[in-house]
Amino acid sequence: MKLTRYTNYAIRMLMYCDSKNGLSTISEIANFYNLSEKFLGKILISLTKHGYIETVRGRNGGITLSKPATQIFIGDLVRTMEEKFELAECFQDETSCPLIQSCTLNKALSKALNSFFSVLNEYTLADLTMKNNAIYYLLHDIENHSM
Repeated sequence: MKLTRYTNYAIRMLMYCDSKNGLSTISEIANFYNLSEKFLGKILISLTKHGYIETVRGRNGGITLSKPATQIFIGDLVRTMEEKFELAECFQDETSCPLIQSCTLNKALSKALNSFFSVLNEYTLADLTMKNNAIYYLLHDIENHSM
């Protein structure tokens, strides 16, 4: 299984916002990660829609987390941001596999997928950006990067 680039940068966008003192802007985040603002704008729409990001309009506006980082569970975030988790054909709505009714592969893969989310939910956004983590120091020094 591989997370999409979209989900990967959704997590990274939230990490940036958590480490920033004050509001962040798409422009700052795009410069920090060397990405296009258009790509991050699409992610922002989804993060806002799902209640992870809050936008502040106006001249001094920007974005910020809509809830504490300790309440943002990575498994829930990944499940929200990813469109599909089809580990095999039997996960698709319309499968042509003749074994679908009697095969335990689907059950095993479903159990593995649930375990994947369960392990990810052992971590919050705060865990990813915690102060004793080297990433925290890279992200926390954001003001120097954005100037």
